[in-house]
Amino acid sequence: MTEAVYTAIATSTGDGRAGGRATSDDGLIDLSLAIPQEMGGPGGATNPEQLFAAGWAACFHSALKAVAAARKITINDSAVVAEVGLLPTAEGGFGLSADLHVEVGGVEQATADALVAAAHQVCPYSNATNGNIPVTIDATVA
Repeated sequence: MTEAVYTAIATSTGDGRAGGRATSDDGLIDLSLAIPQEMGGPGGATNPEQLFAAGWAACFHSALKAVAAARKITINDSAVVAEVGLLPTAEGGFGLSADLHVEVGGVEQATADALVAAAHQVCPYSNATNGNIPVTIDATVA
């Protein structure tokens, strides 16, 4: 394996998702965590699934922009909405699912579909989850 270009470091303390904190080594992330109300918790703070969704949305959006630039295609008004679901497993644990909704402006539908497919091939989150969780992706021309 090759050497990492960048390594993010984050620490969870306290009770983890049930009232703990998540911090990054540089201090830019310092968040309270809470179990969502939908899962019987108090809500009112972020949770690991929201953080994963935010990271994937941002990373996929960057991959989309990079693929478009490499192909010399101008896009505008783009956005990526990531929905990360927490699913119970048969073994009593939990797994994840994801739906990525990509909005691309300034191109035809076929071009948007091709850009999104290519972004899914280069996005590190997409590569990390490939074959591990159910993922659906759709592109909408804005």
